[in-house]
Amino acid sequence: MEYTVINVSPVKTKVEVKVPAEEAHAALSATVAIYRQKADFKGFRKGKVPSSVVESRFRKEIVGEATNDLLNVHINEIMAELKKSPFSRIDVDAGELAKGEAFAYAFEFEHAPAFELPTYFGLDVEEEDVEVSEEDVEAVIQRIRGNLAELTPLADNRPAQDGEVVSVSFEAFENDAPVPGVRAENFQLTLGEGQALPEFEALVKSIPAGGEGQGEMTFPEDFINSGLAGKTVLMKIAVHVIKEKKLPPLDDVMAQKAGNFESLEKMREAIVHSYRKSRQDLHKAAAQKKLLDGILATLDFPLPPSLVETNLSQLVEDFVERLERRGKSLESTGKTLEGLREEFAKQAEDIARTQIFLMAVAEAEGLEVEPREMDAYFNQLAHKTGQDVLTLKQYYEQHNMVIPVRDKLLADKAVELIYSKANVKKTPPAAPASENAAEEKPA
Repeated sequence: MEYTVINVSPVKTKVEVKVPAEEAHAALSATVAIYRQKADFKGFRKGKVPSSVVESRFRKEIVGEATNDLLNVHINEIMAELKKSPFSRIDVDAGELAKGEAFAYAFEFEHAPAFELPTYFGLDVEEEDVEVSEEDVEAVIQRIRGNLAELTPLADNRPAQDGEVVSVSFEAFENDAPVPGVRAENFQLTLGEGQALPEFEALVKSIPAGGEGQGEMTFPEDFINSGLAGKTVLMKIAVHVIKEKKLPPLDDVMAQKAGNFESLEKMREAIVHSYRKSRQDLHKAAAQKKLLDGILATLDFPLPPSLVETNLSQLVEDFVERLERRGKSLESTGKTLEGLREEFAKQAEDIARTQIFLMAVAEAEGLEVEPREMDAYFNQLAHKTGQDVLTLKQYYEQHNMVIPVRDKLLADKAVELIYSKANVKKTPPAAPASENAAEEKPA
């Protein structure tokens, strides 16, 4: 086998391969031998079927498998010699092997461009320090109390209020006909937490336990169900039970129920530690981004289109998913998929540029990802998503997603290494954002 490398562009390579007739013949013969061992022909003992009979019977399968096997062996061998990691799938232009004939094919792929690494050790960067206030700790404690609260049916027969839990049945009607998909029995809802539309909650809060009521309500123009967006319906509601939350006292017993803490003070210490750690991680990530942005500003190299496209598709998909989790549809925002692609194009390029730089650093520094680190990643992902770890790994393997995971872990290692060598200066905590600023900040 001989091959010629053609540099189509700084990020794309084409390889033309020539296979002599002898090697092509050997590949076909090897596959025929395998079929001889497996073939079961009447009148012949297994494994004793003449090759000519096997070839005649399974010609199409033999040629296909022999060709694929030869391509896989060659491509893996060539890629190892070229020392290039493809960012795209490898596109192969090949026919099929033919007995007694030489074989030629070509394949091409996209990869990282060659560029000179800038200085990335010993750089200056600022990281915001962490300060845990009593208000922060108290807010967490109150959330814990709320989670441990007992739900007790109301003693008096009055409508529900914010903070109370109701069990309701409801159905929507339009022109006296039920609206498909807008109906539920014994639906549990905590009022005042934004779990339902404000008009729906207002109607619920007008009905006492055991009572029924109805009223018109209009779905928002940006409602996720486009068939209901902007539509006015008659909502009929039955309130079955209203329960109030009885908060437990702030004592050691509550702390033990919250997480087997020895005492309330120990729980408070754990909250402070957890809050500080999460804020430190957040501020460190922000500082790492500033450091990387400064380095990348000095670099200019072409980007593989397939890598940019992968990132762009992911950004668009994540945006749409976030909208849907908030009960909105893409159409309700006035945006289109094409518009989103234009909006996220620059960000997709920035991500690709960062990936290429970090992978180059990982290679230059000899960083590697060990099998145990891959296992730890999948174990954490399985725990987070509630899936079986073996099933999760099989899914990633079947969909060619293992290498991207490895590359992500390599990139993370490269970031940590660069940051560990940086001159990090701690800065005072930033002043809390005003309420108005928080409201104006996009989700």
